[in-house]
Amino acid sequence: MKVLVTGGAGYIGSHVVMGLCESGHEVVVIDNLSIGEKSAVDSRATFIEGSIQKKEDLSQCFEGVDTVVHLAALKSVNESMQFPQKYSENNITGTLSLLETMHENNVKHIIFSSTAAVYGEPEYLPLDEKHPLKPINFYGYTKLSAENLLEWYKELMGISYISLRYFNAAGYDASGRIKYLEKNPQNLIPIIMEVAAGKRDKVDVFGDNYDTPDGTGIRDYIHVSDLVKAHLNALELIQTNQSALINLGSDQQYSVMDVIKIAEKISGKDIPYKIVQRRKGDPAKIYASTAYAKKILNWSAEHSSLENIIETTWRIYK
Repeated sequence: MKVLVTGGAGYIGSHVVMGLCESGHEVVVIDNLSIGEKSAVDSRATFIEGSIQKKEDLSQCFEGVDTVVHLAALKSVNESMQFPQKYSENNITGTLSLLETMHENNVKHIIFSSTAAVYGEPEYLPLDEKHPLKPINFYGYTKLSAENLLEWYKELMGISYISLRYFNAAGYDASGRIKYLEKNPQNLIPIIMEVAAGKRDKVDVFGDNYDTPDGTGIRDYIHVSDLVKAHLNALELIQTNQSALINLGSDQQYSVMDVIKIAEKISGKDIPYKIVQRRKGDPAKIYASTAYAKKILNWSAEHSSLENIIETTWRIYK
């Protein structure tokens, strides 16, 4: 199968591209390299430097393509609140441009990288796919808007979609083949790794007075290799022209302090941290139900113990 991967030079994208290549698929990558690195793209894939917002760039990508894996997005919650136009143009307009080009080229299948941020403040836990959608940051709003576009293009243009809602992707390929480090990381684990590697002074812990055992926020983390497997399974499912919204989590929950302590143990480094003010909109706990993913994708997280996530990440950062 020939697969177009948008954002395939990024952290998750490079792992997905490698997984697709290893499974025997022909892969084309388009990435503007604003976040990703060309060196991270598997040498078996065809790479095109370009933007999904530009028709002339997209037009180079679609010959013979069967399915699109759409990973190209800006993803910083804080930045999205400061620069909503930038996020609208990239995450919403870019998705619209991609869908239009798919329609023009008669490509009927898309797998979309979505997020737990579409849910907002949890009304119950674990979060399942029936939970109300009330994003509390602009990043989550742009992803929900993109999902709404997918639904309309399914109804109007017959494009099937599978939207994979990630919960805190982390970790690296176990054999260390991908060495790409995120630029200006926003997520907890790469920030902790930068502290352990001496690239920054400390970790900011946003609040220690939540209603949790140690007062810090609780999340679930999913290993990127498990995400890759979910994409490969979704690629099989979408050939049946089904559309679906699916949560991807690990069924394991850890607090911020749990992550810091395990990272200290694995790295052998002290990881200084500072308790700072809570961030607006950060819930005490948020984690996924994976029952639907197990049912519809025949998938579960196999590599997502926190120890494995941190071990595979530390091998790269150290």
